[in-house]
Amino acid sequence: MSDVTAETAIPVPPRPWKYRDTALRILIPIGVVIGLLIIWQAIVTINEIPPYILPGPVLVAKALVRDWATLFPALLVTAQITFISLMLALAGGVGFAVFLVQSRWIETAFYPIAVILQVTPIVAISPLILIYAPSTQVALLICAFLVAFFPILSNMVQGLKSVDHNLLNLFDLYGASRWQTLLYLKLPASLPYFMTGLRIGGGLALIAAVVAEFAAGSAGAGSGLAFRLLEAQFRLNIPRLFAALLMLSVLGVLIFMLTSFIAWLSLHRWHESSLKREN
Repeated sequence: MSDVTAETAIPVPPRPWKYRDTALRILIPIGVVIGLLIIWQAIVTINEIPPYILPGPVLVAKALVRDWATLFPALLVTAQITFISLMLALAGGVGFAVFLVQSRWIETAFYPIAVILQVTPIVAISPLILIYAPSTQVALLICAFLVAFFPILSNMVQGLKSVDHNLLNLFDLYGASRWQTLLYLKLPASLPYFMTGLRIGGGLALIAAVVAEFAAGSAGAGSGLAFRLLEAQFRLNIPRLFAALLMLSVLGVLIFMLTSFIAWLSLHRWHESSLKREN
């Protein structure tokens, strides 16, 4: 009676193509970008817009190939400033967040200082940083650090304060020390918040690096893409300007993809935000 025969068994639906969603997520954005480029080129060609006003994608691609030897080293300089400042912001944000959550009075006393640094426009304080910093590169790192620091700090503080109180009571019941609770409970529980701050901080670090280069007005062989943008603007070399903008956009996309991959790698086995569900 309890045996289930082949005729009465519930049929198992066929397994969907597991790569379909991934392919669509890649192909649809690529198709949209290609379509926009075709429309852009058509508008420039039909209306005969001069290249010093709006160059077409073909002309921008030619400028990118022609000026690659100049733009690529500048891209490396900007990328170096971005990644170093992001690493410093990660270390400083996590460390300062751990310091703040140790006591309510510590958070009350020191958190407003971080807020003041965040809400102050970086363009306004960059001249002071350039005066007191030992070199222009250090000043650029400080400017980019200040912008990327607060999102990481804010998300990390929120994560450390969002630990399940039942788990905290369990750790207290077993006599765990404050540092054991921090290391084995609070830090792992705050990992999703940290990853959110990492994704935000990565993009902001690139933006801050470019803005800091604009404010510093650094030039020469060791200058970044911001100077090449200004140089192309002053010379009315608009195709080269668009090529530099394209390289900055690609760098930003790569940073976002890298930080998203790190977040997925850290969370996909256990956190609800990264687990794949049928519904």
